[in-house]
Amino acid sequence: MSTSPSTDTRTGSRRDQLLETATDLFYRHGCHTTGIDKVLAEAGVAKMTLYKHFGSKDNLVLAACERFHERVRHEFEEVVSGGGLTARERLEAIFDFMDEWAQREEFWGCPSINLAVQYPKHDHPIHQAAAEHKRFRIEYVADLAEKAHLKEPRELARQLVLLIEGATVLVQVTGDQSLVATARNAARALIARAAGES
Repeated sequence: MSTSPSTDTRTGSRRDQLLETATDLFYRHGCHTTGIDKVLAEAGVAKMTLYKHFGSKDNLVLAACERFHERVRHEFEEVVSGGGLTARERLEAIFDFMDEWAQREEFWGCPSINLAVQYPKHDHPIHQAAAEHKRFRIEYVADLAEKAHLKEPRELARQLVLLIEGATVLVQVTGDQSLVATARNAARALIARAAGES
């Protein structure tokens, strides 16, 4: 028997509500310290919704990881790709995004790093998903560096991502948002060197 469209909509809404709530709670409070009962209560859905759509808490965490990655990537690319910037200017705009992100009230560090710490075994699917997001970041930055005709774009990308990740962690731990400006200055020096300007 086919399901009516209205039921499909309600089912999709319950799934999305659960996923959105889980994404926010897991990011804010951590996965291990956020019980599934709290997620279900705040989402206003029954436990059956969890098992029907995700099967387990780990699968919900994995889906939340993907949802947050998509959200951050969209915001990141919107800032970096907007305004008719050159490829080189887009590399520097990464740190503009970081500066704005680190000043948000809801900034609790990088979700991928947080997940990797909570699921430290490298062969765990959640850890692997977090690692994949970092590999994506290197590829994205390397592509920008190549389009900017900078020397050794992949090595430059690795260096810039180290600055990005290091600044993110240090701001999270210390609360010192000025570290983003320090990372930006170091990035400008690396970019200038790769452009043969120093």
